[in-house]
Amino acid sequence: MLTVNKLVPAGRGLAPVLLKRATTVSLDWDVRQKSRFDATDSAGRTLGVFLSRGTQARGGDVLVAEDGSLIRVQAAAQPVMVVRHCTQHGTPFDLTRAAYHLGNRHVAIELQPDHLKIEPDHVLAEMLARMHLIVTTEDAAFEPEGGAYAAGHGHGHSHGHDHAHDHGQSHDHDHDHTHDHESGHVHGPGCNHDHDHDHDHDHDHDHDHTHASPQPVTITHRPRGA
Repeated sequence: MLTVNKLVPAGRGLAPVLLKRATTVSLDWDVRQKSRFDATDSAGRTLGVFLSRGTQARGGDVLVAEDGSLIRVQAAAQPVMVVRHCTQHGTPFDLTRAAYHLGNRHVAIELQPDHLKIEPDHVLAEMLARMHLIVTTEDAAFEPEGGAYAAGHGHGHSHGHDHAHDHGQSHDHDHDHTHDHESGHVHGPGCNHDHDHDHDHDHDHDHDHTHASPQPVTITHRPRGA
């Protein structure tokens, strides 16, 4: 078994010629999120991976073995649920709402501009369908967000930037948002439905605009020479 105890995020700093010669290892997210696992690379070598606790291997990362050899990590295709908004009865903002509710349930989510990816879960699929979203099951690479406080940046990669913002201001943001979204529409795969949306917007604005009346001005004319 070949021991691996180092990971280079995205292979940064490594010469392209070395990366071209590197072997590969294809791993799904269940394995890549672990810091210790066994795997077999494209050369048939058995790898014993022992990374720092909390390290997550992402597609494109490079493992460094004890003998100095390099192994490129590939994100293996796996079953995922792909969530898209309904172009007929929804808007792209529905994905933002979905990400909010999934995040409240501590669900691992891959965020993309036009879709979300999560691991298969029929209960979540039903919830998302009720939110005007189209859910399909596909085989694809899964790269969920690592979280704001995860090791590295974004997807767990350390970019070597030390951003220290000191504007001399103390920002205390206390946001208490309560969202109650109830939808009576169930959207299944393909979203082949006919909805009659009757939007009744009743805006009752009671504005009390109080304008002070101008006060009378007394002008006194004095005789010239007085």
